[in-house]
Amino acid sequence: MSGRNTTLAPRDRVWHPAALFPDYRSTIYRAPQQKLIAIPQSLGDTTGPVFGHSTLGKRDDDLLVNYAAEGESALGERIIVQGKIMDEAGRPVANALIEIWQANAGGRYRHKNDRYLAPLDPNFGGCGRCVSDNDGNYSFRTVKPGPYPWPNGGNDWRPSHIHFSLFGSGFAQRLITQMYFEGDPHIKICPILRAIGDPRAIDQLTANLDMENTIPMDIRSYRFDLVLRGPKSTLFENKLEGN
Repeated sequence: MSGRNTTLAPRDRVWHPAALFPDYRSTIYRAPQQKLIAIPQSLGDTTGPVFGHSTLGKRDDDLLVNYAAEGESALGERIIVQGKIMDEAGRPVANALIEIWQANAGGRYRHKNDRYLAPLDPNFGGCGRCVSDNDGNYSFRTVKPGPYPWPNGGNDWRPSHIHFSLFGSGFAQRLITQMYFEGDPHIKICPILRAIGDPRAIDQLTANLDMENTIPMDIRSYRFDLVLRGPKSTLFENKLEGN
């Protein structure tokens, strides 16, 4: 730490979405009606059990095959999603457990409550996990999820997206966000994303095409870096006040 500037700038909270955003209709029912209160964390919250690295399977980070029958693969546009996890000073965060879940290439989740007309892919489960390496890097192979309609305003569609969950050293240390894809026309008109007033925050939630890591004649790559705290923090939906 010697010689390193460790001064932390305050996070700009102007870009945080309002708790009540009528165009995003469910916020009408979820927005707090009373002043928020802080609930102290117990010792068990901060030091409790976590998922052990030894429980990770060899194919957990490969959604193309981790649910597929032997010799089969998920249907859809094959992609790599990779990036780096960093703290507020740009230092890598090693050994972080990252979980993702997503819809299939047709825009349907493998969940009993998803009634969208798109078919299920028998070879795609829609979830995976990995642990960041010593340099904070992570990587998944998967298919690009499709957009899907949702019952909000009559004809609203979610952009293609992948859900991310990052775990710290305890169950209470969890950050959740969503990754979108550059160039998706639904980003500008999605009520959920329009609730985020600052385009900088949306840019940080958008993965860019990464041709350097694309494998010719095989699979394209998208880069999505995550910053855990500080003024350049990724917008985490369960920690809108910052970390």
